[in-house]
Amino acid sequence: MPDIPSAFLPLLLLSRLVAPVTFRHHRYDDLVRTLYKVHNQCPDITRLYNIGRSVKGRYLYVLEFSDHPGIHEPLEPEVKYVGNMHGNEVLGRELLLQLSEFLCEEFRNRNQRILRLIQDTRIHILPSMNPDGYEVAAAQPNDQLCTKPSHEACALSIDYQELLRTRNAMPCVVVGPNASGYLVGRNNANGVDLNRNFPDLNTYFYYNEKYGGPNHHLPLPDNWKSQVEPETRAVIQWIRSLNFVLSANLHGGAVVANYPYDKSLFRSPHRTSNSPTPDDQLFQTLAKVYSYAHGWMHQGWNCGDYFPDGITNGASWYSLSKGMQDFNYLHTNCFEITLELSCNKFPRQEELQREWLGNREALIQFLEQVHQGIKGMVLDENSNNLTGAVISVSGINHDVTSGEHGDYFRLLLPGTYIVTAKAPGYDPKTVTVTVGPAGPALVNFQLNRSTSQVHPAQKAPGRGQGSRPKQPRITRKKDTATKRHRGPA
Repeated sequence: MPDIPSAFLPLLLLSRLVAPVTFRHHRYDDLVRTLYKVHNQCPDITRLYNIGRSVKGRYLYVLEFSDHPGIHEPLEPEVKYVGNMHGNEVLGRELLLQLSEFLCEEFRNRNQRILRLIQDTRIHILPSMNPDGYEVAAAQPNDQLCTKPSHEACALSIDYQELLRTRNAMPCVVVGPNASGYLVGRNNANGVDLNRNFPDLNTYFYYNEKYGGPNHHLPLPDNWKSQVEPETRAVIQWIRSLNFVLSANLHGGAVVANYPYDKSLFRSPHRTSNSPTPDDQLFQTLAKVYSYAHGWMHQGWNCGDYFPDGITNGASWYSLSKGMQDFNYLHTNCFEITLELSCNKFPRQEELQREWLGNREALIQFLEQVHQGIKGMVLDENSNNLTGAVISVSGINHDVTSGEHGDYFRLLLPGTYIVTAKAPGYDPKTVTVTVGPAGPALVNFQLNRSTSQVHPAQKAPGRGQGSRPKQPRITRKKDTATKRHRGPA
């Protein structure tokens, strides 16, 4: 990742004079100063780096927490939080700044739970994926905070269902009196919705599921870099460069934990349906962990909507193509959910403390979920690391791969599983393992070289895709919101 640019070095020298994070909204310069401040307070367990720039040239900063920052330690899982993907959905941005300070302070206070979390986990926090959109949203007048969009304004909007849902359900819209202002700042500086901007891999997976083909690490189109925005490209390159295991994407406009798939198998604009992944029970459990640790999400009734247990399958709510959480699951080893955290997309400053207290425990508990299932090393007969080995679990049609250091991580619920490791040029090995609730089971594989190479190469992204499989012909259709209300993701 790029080093911190010299232009911001003066901020590093001044950061000790910056006041502690308070419950207020942070413009871009404030966000940068806050991240430097936390890094200076906890230099031994943090690293501040950027993954690229926005359309307007703002850096996309990530704050890493680890007992060895900047280094992947074998068998230590990588987890990430991404906030502010939609520039006008700002609570996640503020919560992640609060979380950063909290982790630093509690580590310095020798909080044993936080010490253990940072020692055993490599945590990456991207507070704002869309800093350009945020600046536009933050500049909107807010003198008429409870003005709702009219039905006529909703009907004229391309995001009709979302505006209508907001008008009917929310107590107010925290923007100016202009009804169309509700969406101002949502997109990036090129006017693109970043959560509709990732390569669409769902269609290929549905095709492969029916006719045969890979169930993981689906390849990207050859021209993918020219088809996505700078912010999207930066995030894709980031998640391809690190072997992330778990992730959450923080949004606003509802209060619910949303899990994959986001895209419905059905193309009808008037029909939605539950579209479960092969890991549906695991995703439901991850979503419930956050929901029940949250102050009120689990109650179900929020913002005029009802979601049992405070969770929902994305496609059963409304179908969304080219979203980030589906992309994580289909192209990498990462399991991501989307957290909708507030009825108001841009909550008032006086609401921030309550929101932090309602989310603090949930944010920590979700990070801890990365320590479940199985993990281990994949080695050859000479104890050399095997990169890109495929780990399959019988009965779950979704594989993961070992990383550059030969370690793998497979999130699983408690139970007994048949697990197979295979790599091109090696004989596969199968074991039976029992997963308990207390932590991940350590399952190492040592593979012997095969006398004849019978297993085709399956490589993880970032290390060469090999030849791309034949893909179905796809008729592109415009995404259409469906079901009761269009959600804000």
